[in-house]
Amino acid sequence: MFVFIFNNYFWKHKKLKLLYMNYWLIKTEPDAYSWEKFVSQGRSVWDGVRNFQARNNLKAMQIGDLALFYHSNIGKEIVGIAKVVKENYPDPTIPEDPRWVVVEFEPVQAFDIPVSLKILKNDDQFSDLALFKQSRLSVVPIKENEFNAIVRLGINN
Repeated sequence: MFVFIFNNYFWKHKKLKLLYMNYWLIKTEPDAYSWEKFVSQGRSVWDGVRNFQARNNLKAMQIGDLALFYHSNIGKEIVGIAKVVKENYPDPTIPEDPRWVVVEFEPVQAFDIPVSLKILKNDDQFSDLALFKQSRLSVVPIKENEFNAIVRLGINN
């Protein structure tokens, strides 16, 4: 009986993990890799991350997690939603150093209205946004309520 209960608990726990989703914000310079290029390719390997904290964030991503796609430097705006389609594996651009990883994304939806950094900074509901707290990182986690509020700003219903 104990084994059955344990296995049942374990199965339920694994199912819950599959239902749990993380939310992220990924940054790119649009002159190097834009949303438009991402959409035209249909899938992208998110490589070149060389910050340990950002790398740890990539390692924490799971298939199905959603990410806001942010154009940094030029535009400074969130322009769409991407989805994790392949979890981390060693970065093929630097095979001699297995510490670095990549994740694969597919585009989900472009925003009808890009959400600018200025709009986010002027709205108190985003005061704790990791984009502001960890501004140097190219990959940061965000809260579900922040993600949903930003999506509502960017997508006309």
